[in-house]
Amino acid sequence: MNKLEDGKGGFDNIRKALKNIKSEIDELKSPKKKKTENVKTEIKKNNQKPTKKTVASKKEDKMFVIPLGGLEEVGKNMTVLQYKDEIIVVDVGAIFPDESLPGVDLVIPDFTFLENNKEKIKGVFITHAHEDHIGAIPYLYEKIGKDIPVYGGKLTMAFVKSKFDNVGLSKKLPKMKEVTGRTKVKVGKYFTVEFVKVTHSITDSYSVSIKTPAGHVFHTGDFKIDLTPVDGDGVDFARLAELGDEGVDLLLSDSTNSEVEGFTPSEKSVGEAFKQEFMKAKGRIIIAVFASHIHRIQQIIDIAVKNHRKIAIDGRSLVKVFEIAPSVGCLNIPEGALVSLAEVDKLKDNKVVILCTGTQGEPMAALSRIAKNMHKHIKVKEGDTVIISATPIPGNEKAASSNINNLLRFDAEVVFKKIAGIHVSGHGSKEEQKLMLNLIKPKHFMPVHGELRMLKAHMKTAMETGVSKNDILITQNGNKVEVTKNYVKINGKVTAGETLVDGLGIGDIGSAVIKDRQQLSQDGIVVVAYTIERKTGKIIAGPEIATRGFVYMKDAEELIKEASDLLETKIPFSEKYLPKEWGLLKNNVKDCAAKFFYNKTKRNPMILPIITEI
Repeated sequence: MNKLEDGKGGFDNIRKALKNIKSEIDELKSPKKKKTENVKTEIKKNNQKPTKKTVASKKEDKMFVIPLGGLEEVGKNMTVLQYKDEIIVVDVGAIFPDESLPGVDLVIPDFTFLENNKEKIKGVFITHAHEDHIGAIPYLYEKIGKDIPVYGGKLTMAFVKSKFDNVGLSKKLPKMKEVTGRTKVKVGKYFTVEFVKVTHSITDSYSVSIKTPAGHVFHTGDFKIDLTPVDGDGVDFARLAELGDEGVDLLLSDSTNSEVEGFTPSEKSVGEAFKQEFMKAKGRIIIAVFASHIHRIQQIIDIAVKNHRKIAIDGRSLVKVFEIAPSVGCLNIPEGALVSLAEVDKLKDNKVVILCTGTQGEPMAALSRIAKNMHKHIKVKEGDTVIISATPIPGNEKAASSNINNLLRFDAEVVFKKIAGIHVSGHGSKEEQKLMLNLIKPKHFMPVHGELRMLKAHMKTAMETGVSKNDILITQNGNKVEVTKNYVKINGKVTAGETLVDGLGIGDIGSAVIKDRQQLSQDGIVVVAYTIERKTGKIIAGPEIATRGFVYMKDAEELIKEASDLLETKIPFSEKYLPKEWGLLKNNVKDCAAKFFYNKTKRNPMILPIITEI
């Protein structure tokens, strides 16, 4: 590495010397020019306006880079680029909700800006087929229409197509264009997009080079530098270097592992670790993997076949991968290697491998059901080896740890990253990020794909390679980043945020609903029922109190009676409550009951008054 770094420094010095010589020659060639004409436009730093030239010049051509997701978060990656009246989109990702969003199925970007400018969109470009890059595609196309083409690798397009099978969404597919490495796509009048092969934890992963008359933006997508890729399809170093030599005005680069020193190990190292675990295992082997990690799945299949073990799979996303990937030549499954879950019990324990989902501790995933002894076909027993081939995504640590502890109760051998090399990241660490920066040699740098601490760490790494701090932009979702050949700056903001997908509902629940759900999950509900006579408006029955998730009625009879007596005092039967006054009645019941229960229990159950008219 030192050799490379020394070489890089030497090349930099040569380039600087040549640049100075060229400037002196140009000056000698134009002796009649005024001194003021030699003053270069100062690059805009930290949102300052660039210094104007002392002579009149043509207004600088500009484009905009607008992140709608992926900044200060890990997931829902999405970047919009605009030049004049044309727009392209890079990735349309989603993220799974955490415990703060009860009942929510999926979180996707806010598409308001794109919906308002849909006539300007010329193409959607996908770097790879992971959920945090393609998960929101069908929801986007519901907003912008199906006439806009989407571009990506063969496997990526197959997964994108499957996304439109979701219930409640239009089955009409957009125009789908397959690409390979070095494919150049001209869309609209101004945009030229080139796909450049990189390695990641899924095949068909690409960076994208985006050129307009205003400048050249390079987006790495998710990447690592795997010099021994499982499929033999490595990083296109030559093209990366060529693009760097052509000149890149702004680099957007993956920041996921920006806090990790050194290099990320090759995916092949995981295969060697799996071989060791297969040799040690005396009984069944249960392996939890990311469904999209096709390289790892291929290695597991190959090792299982070599050890004369049959393979059973469980998990909807995993089943989908086994349907899609072989059809596009990205997964090789020998004939007779697969068996159904129902057949597992008919085989000897040392002849079975079970592949399942649930590496992140998802409550309904296969591994979670196995760990809780709730699975229909799989019951963990002594002698089983359970391998969790992943690390928890930030926010999922507790759930993943709970699964490990539950599995250990069955006296199974549980293998996970902390005690074995059965997982490596698909993202480049610091030295790989440095290599990308040295290949691309950007004028300006904007770290993406990561939490704020990751973006900040990537900024420091870029500075170590020689990028000035003043040429680095730490920004947020929704910021409009103005890009020219001479400067970058934040210039404005668009609507950005998150949209919640709940069943068939898309964006129809807001903070108030989430707050109610959180309250229900924490403190439960108290239902207070009254019956009112239609003609007189008088209360003829009630209050009848019932609770769910608050207190156990039989153990709290005295508490409920006190509450009932108080309500009878505060809400007298003598009063008349006509329909137009029911709102007032309900508010009085809520206020009275809420104060009482909080004073008695220090808890805030949801109070739900119900009025029946007879």
